[in-house]
Formats: sequence, structure tokens, C-alpha cells
Amino acid sequence: MALYYRAKAHRDLGDSPASRAGMQAVADGGGRLSPAARRGLAHLARMAGDFPTALATAHTLGWEGRHHRVEGDIWWPHGAMDRAAAYAAARDEAEHHGVTGERGNSQAHRAFALAFTDPAVADDELALAEQLLAGVDLRATTLITHIAALARDAGRTDADIDDRAQGLRAEIRTAGVTYTELALDLALAFHHAVRDDHDQATATIARLRENTRGGDFAYYGTIAAFMAGQPVTQTSRVRWADSEPATRERWHALVAARRRHLGTRQ
Repeated sequence: MALYYRAKAHRDLGDSPASRAGMQAVADGGGRLSPAARRGLAHLARMAGDFPTALATAHTLGWEGRHHRVEGDIWWPHGAMDRAAAYAAARDEAEHHGVTGERGNSQAHRAFALAFTDPAVADDELALAEQLLAGVDLRATTLITHIAALARDAGRTDADIDDRAQGLRAEIRTAGVTYTELALDLALAFHHAVRDDHDQATATIARLRENTRGGDFAYYGTIAAFMAGQPVTQTSRVRWADSEPATRERWHALVAARRRHLGTRQ
């Protein structure tokens, strides 16, 4: 148990090699925490942008390793929001097992993924997430729902996006869950791409690249470039589950769909 939680602490502190070594040792031991350690290995592979390895590991996890949620975490960075059904399966499985926190966590991440699609759909998913998180102390997950609401409103000129983002950034830094700031900047990148604001998009991409220069989550900057239709100017170590062109096209299509939605609404 001590080895597993030390490996988790290493991951939270940004020491992925030490975390990977500890998680592998726990997974190889085959004890009670082995499924959680294998999930940790899947997360570490995803953080490093090694999506094929993360996906292969996810397929071995089962309920104990939260396989459906891990699959959702892998597919949304590919812009494959239709596969957010994995989060619904994770939510329903958690309900079956009576694990309240996991149920709310899975639904919050489903809402985040679908916030890049139809705003009306996102409204319903966010309402359910808020309902399932009521009375549950999951600060980072609650912040994800607030970021999802920002992505749902991306492109609008009447939604105070910049002010809301500034408030969220302060809240994230106060809470100390700094990795959620990457998700916030991704939502902002989506907003700037929909608005075709080249300067703001470029600044956000630069911030994402600076904040992921250690290697973990470096694909966030790549995704933001896909949204904005900008070239990936730096050498990418990302290994996508299908291909880079397919991922780029899906993110570009999400931006185009939001522009069409806003044009119709206006």
C-alpha cells in the first residue's frame, strides 16, 4: 500500500519515471492494489502521449481498474467525442457497485467531453453531473464541470468567457490542482479557434506548450494547434491511437460545427 501511494505522490509531483517504477512494482505484485496500479500505468502512458499503450492497458483493467473511464480519458483527446459513451458506461457501472464518487467523476468527465459538441447536449450532461456531485467532496472534479461550462459557451460574445476563465484560473491555483489549468486553457483555445482569433489562439498554444515542457500532457498544445488550424511546429512525441491527420480533422470539425451552431443561433 505504501508503495502504491508513494507512486501516486510521485505522479502528482511530476516525477513520472519514479511513479511508473512504483506502479509497475505494485502491478507485478498482484495484490489488492494491482488493478489501481495498472490504471496508474495507463494514466502515465496517456500523460506521456503514448495512447496505443494506454489503450492496450485499459482493455485489461476491468471494473476494478475503472476501464471505461480510462477509455474515455484516452478518446476525448482524439476529438472522438462519440466515444464519450465510455464515460456513461463508467458512470452506470459505478452506480451498480454503489461507488458514489466514481459515478460523479465519470459523469463530470463525460460532460467535459461533450461540452465541445452540441451546447444543448452539454447542458443536460452538466446538470446531471452537478446532481451526482452534490454532497461529494471532489474539488478537482467540480472544477472540471466549471471548465466544461466554459467549453459549452465557447465562441459566444455574451458569455463573459475571459472573466470566467480568469476567475477559474485563480480558483484552480488556490486549490492546488494545477493540472486542471491545462483543461481550462484547452477550453479557451477552443473559444479562440471558434472566434478565429489568431493572436489569442497563438498565445494560448504557447502557454500550453510552456506548461507542458516537461513532456506530460504535451499533446494539449498539439490539440490547440489542431483547433486553430495551425501547424504543429515542434517535434511531436505523441503516438495517437489512430493517426494524427484523423485527430486533427476531428478537432477541426468540432470548431466548424460550433461556428455553424452559433451562426444559426444568431
